[in-house]
Amino acid sequence: MSTHAPHAPGSARLVALPATLDEAVAALAAEPAAVPVAGGTDLMASVNAGLLRPAALVGLGRLAELRGWAYQDGHALLGACLTHSRMSRPDFAALIPALAAAARSAGPPQVRNAGTLGGNIITCAPSGDTLPVLAALDATLLVAGPDGEGRQIPVSHLLAGRDRLRGGELLAHVRVPLLHAPQTFLKATARTGPARAQASVAVVLDPVRREVRCAVGAVSPMPLRPLDAERWVASLVDWDGERGLAPEVLHAFGDYVGMACIPDPPPPSDGGEPPQLPPAVQHMRRTVATLARRGLGRALA
Repeated sequence: MSTHAPHAPGSARLVALPATLDEAVAALAAEPAAVPVAGGTDLMASVNAGLLRPAALVGLGRLAELRGWAYQDGHALLGACLTHSRMSRPDFAALIPALAAAARSAGPPQVRNAGTLGGNIITCAPSGDTLPVLAALDATLLVAGPDGEGRQIPVSHLLAGRDRLRGGELLAHVRVPLLHAPQTFLKATARTGPARAQASVAVVLDPVRREVRCAVGAVSPMPLRPLDAERWVASLVDWDGERGLAPEVLHAFGDYVGMACIPDPPPPSDGGEPPQLPPAVQHMRRTVATLARRGLGRALA
């Protein structure tokens, strides 16, 4: 589920098909240039475009332990090979609604049937639909390593490039807190039907901590968390009552998020007129504001 391994010139192309997670990690440790592959939706696009020539592949299709999900201490432990189609089902949506909504919008059926949660994370494309949801949920990545060593990485650290997978490591599971509270995911595309997001917003309510969490995707290389906007609007929510907010507060929240994620350009040093955002960027800011306003409104409804 990584597309970053280089091609070793002159080396034979190898394909390993491990049956267990330990075997998969051992195969990666034995061949550092190998590329793990599950659904292959992003990997094959890179190969077909001539951007990647993997020296070896480690197929994860036989690893049943990574294709499901389970409960663990108030969290859902999601296998990295869990497909978008599986996450779209009603039983999964009842637990993590925003992630199910993101999975349903990930593309046409053939992509959702093959594409995996782990692939979406490791590829780390700005338009990855699950990424803002995982950022808003403060998900944690469980990484398997050689010799039985494993470690945990906050998803935000991996997406921001603050931490990366090391040689021989494999993303095995994603741990997501079960908040049992409303969540929403909305995205804007350039056309109707399944398409890449031009902007996306995930909004998550956490009544226990009395927090509103919001993450914006596709407008930057990684999902953005407008923390000041989150804290401001959370302070206005009646957590012990109906939780509703007035329309003008929702509009203000949307504008707050839009300005935080797509700020105005800095004023010139000579004190002249501040530059204006290009019309396309202004439109994107309005789109983000609309998605944030609607997402929060639906979560509080």
